[in-house]
Amino acid sequence: MKKTEKCRAIRQAAVVLRSAGLQQTLRSSLLEFLIGSGIQTLEELLEQERTLRCGPRYEHSVDREAYRFGRTTGELILGGRRVCVPRPRVRTKDGREVLLPSWTAFSREDPLQARAVEQMLIGVSTRKYHRSLEEVSPDLKVSGLSKSAVSRRFVAATQAKVEALVRRDLSTLDLPVLMIDGVYFVEHVILVALGIDRDGRKHVLGLWEGATENATACKALLADLVERGLDTEHALLCVIDGSKALAHALKQVFGLNARIQRCQVHKKRNVLEHLPERLRGSIAAAMSRAYACADASEARRRLLHLAAALEKEHPSAAHSLREGLDETLTVKSFGLAPVLEKTLSSTNTIENLMGTVRRVTGRVKHWRGGSMIVRWATAGLLEAERGFRRVKGFQGLKLLVQALGRDELDKDTHPTSSKEAA
Repeated sequence: MKKTEKCRAIRQAAVVLRSAGLQQTLRSSLLEFLIGSGIQTLEELLEQERTLRCGPRYEHSVDREAYRFGRTTGELILGGRRVCVPRPRVRTKDGREVLLPSWTAFSREDPLQARAVEQMLIGVSTRKYHRSLEEVSPDLKVSGLSKSAVSRRFVAATQAKVEALVRRDLSTLDLPVLMIDGVYFVEHVILVALGIDRDGRKHVLGLWEGATENATACKALLADLVERGLDTEHALLCVIDGSKALAHALKQVFGLNARIQRCQVHKKRNVLEHLPERLRGSIAAAMSRAYACADASEARRRLLHLAAALEKEHPSAAHSLREGLDETLTVKSFGLAPVLEKTLSSTNTIENLMGTVRRVTGRVKHWRGGSMIVRWATAGLLEAERGFRRVKGFQGLKLLVQALGRDELDKDTHPTSSKEAA
């Protein structure tokens, strides 16, 4: 390489390096620049509002209703923290403090609670909250970043969410499907109710805290749903795991309108627990083939035949298979499309919801009472609700509505429309 070409290459490399360093400097200070500019703009805006209220500085006016009263330090929310900002003060002639409109507007907004909840939901601990925030100028005095301050905001925000959830009006929802499941926390269980409307959209209906998943807690949850408007006058498909307490409570509240569907996945799991390892694969396959039958009576025949085959060597497995067998075939009797039938034959839909609750609450090491558990469970439920999609096979829900006799509800509610359709 010639000497001139070599020198040119060195100069070009130097330019590139200087440019890269400048860009890095700009990137690192951009946020600081924007924050500084924003605070300066706010100070100018406040000073303009004070001038409008008090008149120009050093100008005498007999009509003046307020006067300048120096400056003080106030707090505003910035990037998940409180920052100290100079605030111009105004007082009336009788000494009353006057807040400037811009300051009132900015200080009224309190996004700290929402920010704290978001950070907790994505797994940030209260101790490390400050590390998850954007950096600001070291010249700014900040507060509200301590573990206790973040914890207080999270408690206040989640308590408000609990109160909003338990007050939800259910009277406007047309829900042909109700799913109930529980999640355990130490000595507590949180029962959750999930509704599916006729368009396939899911709705978190409510939750209830109890000591165990017993009939008392189940009835308390259902009573709360009914009090808030859940329809008990029309047939309802109730999908549950294998809990006898849940089934008993549903029948007590809804009577014959409760069409119980026990989860087929739980049924298989319960049967296999009574069998030795060498038989579990073949028995699980046999049960799956039976549940895959298009006809409910054929599925029932095959399952009873399997129970009879197990009776001699494994009577506990046979008893488990027969127990509540017909309730595992409820959906199959409706003649739904295979995709929707599979969706409604198990509690997988609500299990996915509970999975989010477990993920959100998984970082908590020490539970301090049922109230804390309810708040965290509610946060998990609402986090899952943000990602809800319609259930698989929702197009076939119209057939389920007809099978349940809920199409009569439409005729009663919209008699004019029914006449016009006729």
